[in-house]
Parts: sequence; structure tokens; C-alpha cells
Amino acid sequence: MKVYIFIGMLTEHEMTIIKKSWSTFRHIDPLVVGDAFYSKLFFDKPALRKMFPREMDAQYKKLLDMLNTIVMRLDRLDELTEEIIAMAKRHEGYGAKPEHYESVGEALLWTLKAGLGSEWNEELKNAWIKCYGILSNAMIGATAE
Repeated sequence: MKVYIFIGMLTEHEMTIIKKSWSTFRHIDPLVVGDAFYSKLFFDKPALRKMFPREMDAQYKKLLDMLNTIVMRLDRLDELTEEIIAMAKRHEGYGAKPEHYESVGEALLWTLKAGLGSEWNEELKNAWIKCYGILSNAMIGATAE
């Protein structure tokens, strides 16, 4: 099995501000966050809706659980390598393509901005973009064999 290296690293400061923003964000009801995220994603890319179950409540929780796991381990992402690979393979099985990751990232940023309100700023946006880029590149790489 090929081991995927996360391309790029977050700085200590980037990890700190992402974790701080997440400590605020994660207290928002997962149903509200999930609904906002997927509504944005499906509005922008309606064709992706067919890849998801009709009833989305469990999917909302999975999204928040996965994000929480990643954010809590930002300083130890190497510990998540196997989980990231497995997640990438599952997503590929659902029909996810490399070009879908950009739309997911846009929906994530939109949701974070909406949920964080006045806490959201350019520095935090750039840190989240970098974080998502590292993870999405790892997932794309995991399925590129």
C-alpha cells in the first residue's frame, strides 16, 4: 500500500486559529450546519445530490464528526493517514471525482463563514483554505493509483 504524504503543512498559528474557530463552530447544531453545507453544495452542483441518501440527518452528523476529528488532530495529521485513505476510497465508491473536491471546499468555506459571522476574516479564511487543500489533495492522491 502506498502511503500518502500530506502536501504542505499548516503553521502553528494556522492550526491555532482553525482550532479556535472550530471551538466556536462545533457548538452549532449539526443539523443546522449539515443542512447549510449540503444546501449550498447541492445548489451549486445539483448533480451531486444523487450521490447522497434521501434522508440526510445521519450524513450531517458524519460531516461534523469527520471535521471534528480532523481539526482536533491538525498537529498530528499523519495519525489520520489510514482514515483519510479509507475515506477517499469510500467517496470514490460513491462516485466522487477529483473535480468535486473544489465544490465541497467552496461549500465548506461558505458554511464556516456563515456560522462564524464576525469571527471570520481573511486570515482565517486562508488558513481553512490551506487546511482543506492539504486534505483534499491527500484524498485525491489516495484514489489516483
